[in-house]
Amino acid sequence: MTVRRLLIASCALGAFLLPAAALPQTASAPPPATAPFPPAVPRPGEDSYPGVISLDIDASDVERRIVSITETIPVAAAGPLTLLYPQWLPGNHAPRGPIDKFAGVSFTVAGEPLPWRRDPVNVYAFHIDVPEGAKTVEVRAQYLSSTLRAQGRIEVTREMANLQWNSMLLYPAGYPARGIRIKPSIKLPEGWSFASALTPQSGKAGAAPVAFAETDLETLVDSPMFAGAHFRRYDLDPGGKPSVHLNVVADSEDLIVPTDAQLKLHRNLVEQADRLFGARHYKHYDFLLALSDELGGIGLEHHQSSENAPGAKYFTDQKNVPGDWDLLPHEYTHSWNGKFRRGADLYTDNYDVPMRDSLLWVYEGMTQYWGQILAARSGMWSRDTALAALALTAATYENRVGRAWRPLVDTTNDPIILARRPQAWRSWQRGEDYYSEGLLIWLDADTLIRERTGGRKSLDDFARAFFGVADGRVTPLTYTVEDVVAGLNAVAPYDWAAFLKERVEESGRAAPLDGFERGGWRLVYGDEENPYLSLIEKENKTASFSYSLGFSVNKEDALSDVVWDGPAFNAALKIGDKLIAVDGEAYTAERLKKAILAAKGRKEPISVIVRSGDQIRTVEFDYRDGLRIPRLERIKSAPDRLGQILAAK
Repeated sequence: MTVRRLLIASCALGAFLLPAAALPQTASAPPPATAPFPPAVPRPGEDSYPGVISLDIDASDVERRIVSITETIPVAAAGPLTLLYPQWLPGNHAPRGPIDKFAGVSFTVAGEPLPWRRDPVNVYAFHIDVPEGAKTVEVRAQYLSSTLRAQGRIEVTREMANLQWNSMLLYPAGYPARGIRIKPSIKLPEGWSFASALTPQSGKAGAAPVAFAETDLETLVDSPMFAGAHFRRYDLDPGGKPSVHLNVVADSEDLIVPTDAQLKLHRNLVEQADRLFGARHYKHYDFLLALSDELGGIGLEHHQSSENAPGAKYFTDQKNVPGDWDLLPHEYTHSWNGKFRRGADLYTDNYDVPMRDSLLWVYEGMTQYWGQILAARSGMWSRDTALAALALTAATYENRVGRAWRPLVDTTNDPIILARRPQAWRSWQRGEDYYSEGLLIWLDADTLIRERTGGRKSLDDFARAFFGVADGRVTPLTYTVEDVVAGLNAVAPYDWAAFLKERVEESGRAAPLDGFERGGWRLVYGDEENPYLSLIEKENKTASFSYSLGFSVNKEDALSDVVWDGPAFNAALKIGDKLIAVDGEAYTAERLKKAILAAKGRKEPISVIVRSGDQIRTVEFDYRDGLRIPRLERIKSAPDRLGQILAAK
């Protein structure tokens, strides 16, 4: 230690040795002051906004994917005005308004620029001060659609566009969406056609801007558009009222022509939904279907339409995309469940008010159930496909170990908590399980009603009474848990409140699989192929060993899922680890399957070489139970209630 350091050290030590009286006496310092929050953004009241907003969209710049926006907002008086960008979006169940893509914002009055400031708390709010004498405020902006998948979903390509009005507007705070009137128009590229639940009044796509009838903001946001250079429209209910159409845009002309048999399946869907619900709650309904390998995939419900983008091969390679053929049945069911009838705490007056998702196990869970049932009843799924898909769902939740700590109702918060980001340990964390575990609950309820009534009643009767009420009404009708319980009791008296509470609110219970055995089937595991799983694996170039070694593999040979507390987990494997070899040979899914089968009759463990970052190691699985692929097996002594559920009506 140098002399200087010794001096410093001795001085420091001396400070500690000073008597207490020698230390300076100071009062405790006050804590820092908290900055005050700005005034809250006005909540929606009951009054309607005075005047009609003009919204003019130019979506013709498909080369750069830039949508230009001009909005003219009438103002009744001078003073502060707050304009909002839609944040909490219906069908997303979360605050996912793409404000990051809303750019170039400017405000003018009579051509003169108007200063603006963003709210420091609610960043979706823009504040301006309207000067004396102003009659209107003009807003100009751009919506910058993603040009790469890394930036987000691709919404615009050279051949088509998926345009959502909520992405391209601001609206005045303090008013309900149903009380804000808007007159929209849109300019599309030359030669393009379009479809939307909105009613066009004038103009033709690709020539002059298309003007639509004046509507309210709630209807506008719920009426997106698909447009494209390759477009076909098919009547799914000729002569029916209200009408139902299938509107197809595609990457090329050869993709948009279904066979007569395929078109018949879509018409069957409309017919089977009519027989299930017994009412139509729309003025007309438009399936918007994009068949593309470039446009981002989507399945999003609306009251009088739905956005569907299952991939380019929907018509041309049906055998390889079985999962895609329950997409339209699911979104169509939402016209009744979720849009017409909606959880009371999910319905909000505008898009600034937070949604509460506690009833998504009805909104999405029952829709998942009816979506798959209607897929089977319409013929879009074969009976075997439906049974194979149900087997996979049953196996998923029989092995979902996170059910031990987390009740189903808590997963309804995941649209907000998780926002569909990837998870490290899905089987333990859980995710949006209210979809498919909800399906199992409603299968349980359906078979129970059938059993208790001797087959005279079913969940179909509940659907008809609960969702088919007030035929022709379009205005949403909300529901509570008590309403659902009352509806079930009206069909078949039972302690439905306890039935639902146990399955929805309690953790640690066995998975709700009673509907299968009551339906005349049981879940089993074996080496026999599950055809639905096999087709999905073929399409996506993936492989599932979830119920054997406890992991799934993606097309890059990396682990895409690892089951909590399974063999792979206990061998310290994780998502992202890459399989290099199995039993001394380069890894392929088929080689690993053969090794798992061979291990049933040998003493040696299955040897796998795994790369994790820069580390390469050998993992040995002392496993002897085969592939354990899930399937449903018929109980011959029990009535086939599940078969009755899947049969066309």
